[in-house]
Amino acid sequence: MTPLPGPSRRQVLAVAAAAAAAPLVGAVPAQAHPQSRPKTYDLTVLGTSDTHGNVYNWDYYRDAEYDDSAHNDVGVAKLASLVKQIRAERRGRATLVLDAGDTIQGTSLATYYAKQEPITETGETHPMARAMNILDYDAVTLGNHEFNYGLPLLDRWIRQLGFPALAANAVNERTGKPAFTPYLIKKVSLGRGAPTLRVGILGLTNPGTAIWDRGHVEGRLRFEDMVATAAKWVPVMRQRGADIVLISAHGGDSGTSSYGPELPNENPCAMIAEQVPGIDAILFGHAHAEVVERFVTNTRTGERVLLSEPSKWGQRLTRMDFTLERDRNRWRITGKRATMLNSNTVPEDPKVLAAVRRQHAKTVAYVNQVVATSAVELSAAESRYRDTPILDYINRVQTDTVAAALAGGPYASLPVLSIAAPFSRTAIFPAGDVRIKDVAGLYIYDNTLEAVLVNGAELRAYLEYSAKYFRTLGPGAPVDPAQLNDPTVPDYNYDTVSGVDYDIDISRPVGQRITRLAHPGGGAAVVDTDQFVIAVNNYRRSGGGNFPGIVKPQIYNEQQEIRQLLIDWAQAKGSIDPADFFEPNWRLVREGVPVF
Repeated sequence: MTPLPGPSRRQVLAVAAAAAAAPLVGAVPAQAHPQSRPKTYDLTVLGTSDTHGNVYNWDYYRDAEYDDSAHNDVGVAKLASLVKQIRAERRGRATLVLDAGDTIQGTSLATYYAKQEPITETGETHPMARAMNILDYDAVTLGNHEFNYGLPLLDRWIRQLGFPALAANAVNERTGKPAFTPYLIKKVSLGRGAPTLRVGILGLTNPGTAIWDRGHVEGRLRFEDMVATAAKWVPVMRQRGADIVLISAHGGDSGTSSYGPELPNENPCAMIAEQVPGIDAILFGHAHAEVVERFVTNTRTGERVLLSEPSKWGQRLTRMDFTLERDRNRWRITGKRATMLNSNTVPEDPKVLAAVRRQHAKTVAYVNQVVATSAVELSAAESRYRDTPILDYINRVQTDTVAAALAGGPYASLPVLSIAAPFSRTAIFPAGDVRIKDVAGLYIYDNTLEAVLVNGAELRAYLEYSAKYFRTLGPGAPVDPAQLNDPTVPDYNYDTVSGVDYDIDISRPVGQRITRLAHPGGGAAVVDTDQFVIAVNNYRRSGGGNFPGIVKPQIYNEQQEIRQLLIDWAQAKGSIDPADFFEPNWRLVREGVPVF
């Protein structure tokens, strides 16, 4: 057999060259020209909200370390330890700290430096400024409660801070310009050799301030829609170089309001995320809810906006983590997530405690002053569903104050009614010594007393509106006091009224529940044309809760704080005895049969 001739040397070389040029199936790309990915960087943003004057982990009403059924802790000192822990963990990498508002009201400590020794008069540094400056925030947003003590005190507190206070939608009524810093653009280093990241932070406050603190802001500030304000400023921030945009907003994410249509939405944060393009994340507050991580898709861009709310009082700390890439000289977020830290996992920061120790001790001494002696223990535990003496104590003080002020005037002959809400389920006047902390624990808000005129029809409508607090339970259905109320209606939006007798029939539909409304002591039924004076707090009279028939001109308003009136009344009497003020006048019924 004659062998076939082999390939020539030229053929062999050609085949070899072709093989070398052709890619092998499944082979790793040549390393000489790698397809390199952009380098990634990270940014952490920590968020607090609704700290409400809590620095120490302390309950001033109980004069003891704070504790609840879930064993939560409270206070900026706890938050400072968490922040310090995260900063150490990140070893100097970019970490921002923001707060979403409601900072200088809510504890006896905060009240003391607004009322007993106001920082506007003493020159003292506010305890929340001392604490927050040690924590070293990057910015705080103003909440509605920042306006409770008037603009001079708010201005003094802001000037004591070592960082900006933001509120883009609070506008000077005279000039039409922002009354506070609307936003800041923070230059952040992401590491050696990395280009600077410019973080835009926009602050939005709650429009409800225009109602709740009308006396402090009317004619001076107006509060514009939070969604529209975000739509106005986010493009400005982008144009001025913000690579990413964060919003710190004092408003919830439910899309509902506790006041009526008079003002823009109170809780619009999900709406902002959905409607305003260019936002990367929103830290929000106001609702006191724990929202660990929520994503809302923007309808115009399809981008997902990260939202988080860290509960209240310093119980939680939001942590937002962002992964970024530098692509074509622009920063791009490639990943974002949020987690929640519990402040009961760390001790209090000793530097914060030391900074506020003297002010804390002075407050503790003040709230432990004895103001009167109580004949028996009075508790608010059942005050939502049963007429109780402790709420009648509030009503008696309010009634006496208004009646005395109107004596000898054109309204002196009218019956004086009074409203009181069960602000606290745990308030107690102990038998024996009653201290300031006991009274403050009953009336936990800094409301002032006002009075207006109402007729019988308005009174009935008011009571019907209040009665929506209760679930509908037919005759014979089991009644559990713990499940009696509609969970969508907070306790502070349920009012009891003294000075008339009435039944609330919880077996009937909302709006048809006041089945008996009469003048006291077996008197005649109230008719639509009857006239009354009603003592009411400024929150309710201004529209808080959207109760009908109450937003009208005051016939009494001496700007007296109700809590102080309760303290003064007790001190003047020297004793607290239900026989002096308890007049049972309302009850829950089903088809006329008392529920309790």
